Amino acid sequence: MRRIVAYLIRFAVILVGYVVASLAASAFLNILVLAHLGYTPADPEPTATASLYFSVPFVALFVAYFAFMPAAVVILIAEVLGRRDWLFYALGGAVIAVVFLGFVHSVGDANFDVTATNARLAVIGCGMVGGIFYWLSAGRWAGSWRREALPDLES
Repeated sequence: MRRIVAYLIRFAVILVGYVVASLAASAFLNILVLAHLGYTPADPEPTATASLYFSVPFVALFVAYFAFMPAAVVILIAEVLGRRDWLFYALGGAVIAVVFLGFVHSVGDANFDVTATNARLAVIGCGMVGGIFYWLSAGRWAGSWRREALPDLES
């Protein structure tokens, strides 16, 4: 019973970490787009600032949707190997972003493809930010369910 509870708690932590990572990647993408359009913190535009309250969670839905399968693979590898370093998650986020870019390129829809180099680098940067925020919220305890699930050998 204790083992099942440990698995369920870890699964909940992973889900919360995935939501945090999606929101962070979305926020970073929104900030990059606003900076590209010329908005600066020194001269904030009220409509642009207010639009972030809607656009960050909305874009996070798309980030979470398109990154789910490659992120599940990276998270599974991290959990099995017990990886707890931030660099693994940052590079994992970059790999997830590259897989996403490969997917949108293979779809063949010109309106969906990301072709500009700056846009591709922005997507990879968002993946890295998402990976770091996943590490902050869930990745630092990767593989902790194995310690809880192992029998006590000292007794």
